Amino acid sequence: MGISRYPSTVTMPEAKQPYPSILEFLCIRFPSLPREVWKLRLAQGKLLDASGNPLGPDDGYAPGRQVRYFREVSDEPKIPLTDAILFQDDELLVACKPPFLPVTPGGRYVNECLLNRLRLRSGNDDLVPLHRIDRETAGIVLFSANRGNRDRYADLFRKGAVEKSYLALSRSVPPPGKTRWEVADRIVKGDPWFRMKTTPGTVNARSTITLMEVREKMARFQLQPQTGKTHQLRLHMSELGFGIANDRLYPVLQPESPDDFRHPLQLLAKSIRFQDPITGAHREFVSPRELTWEATVLRTPHAGGYGETE
Repeated sequence: MGISRYPSTVTMPEAKQPYPSILEFLCIRFPSLPREVWKLRLAQGKLLDASGNPLGPDDGYAPGRQVRYFREVSDEPKIPLTDAILFQDDELLVACKPPFLPVTPGGRYVNECLLNRLRLRSGNDDLVPLHRIDRETAGIVLFSANRGNRDRYADLFRKGAVEKSYLALSRSVPPPGKTRWEVADRIVKGDPWFRMKTTPGTVNARSTITLMEVREKMARFQLQPQTGKTHQLRLHMSELGFGIANDRLYPVLQPESPDDFRHPLQLLAKSIRFQDPITGAHREFVSPRELTWEATVLRTPHAGGYGETE
């Protein structure tokens, strides 16, 4: 049984009267979790109010009221890959994430996520990610370490004032000639729900993709997203015909299978740049990780690459 060390919070929204019970609200809000599970947690005092006091079956629904709970999973997978803290001060913590490790709790993952690893290691329970990268993607992730100035850093991402650069390897080599592509389209949720797709309409996703090198029937690209839609770079590369090596979602959804730590997605959040909103200084953070040509081409682990374990 995996139980989170840190509480999750859900807020009761405005609702028509008569108000539902807390139990009814949680069953509606989290339909995938059986009613009996919430009923048992409520009876065991595992649901708390904003002050940390246990909620009981007789506690009423109130718009704006918070319910705190600790996520539980029956069998949490272990991710045997190492993350690293690259920088830390009073405002920011910058980490380099390995592939396969989620940034925040979700699904089968409670404590095996970058956020909870870093909270435990740093002793700072106020850490909050300022942006996300896919579980399969490795590289740079920024965290706010100070509630008071958090919104000033988050505003940089909302305004597109952060320059991000990724690296990717593809087994599809472009024909001679063109080496740069400007992609602008509209990305929406696809089917199944965890895949994205492009559709006609107002543009909401932009990326610049540059061919950097061709070696042994492999191509290395620099990817520079100007927006931050889910799976944007994976989808843009796939639609150009340069699917990222070891991508299990694009262009074709692969059958579900256990994680293969020897062959991660060859996508790396390599660097991030911005002007600090507090000090005015130019900030740049670069991942020490590199994509592994040999592991991708030969399908074998590569020393010093993504195959290391804790």
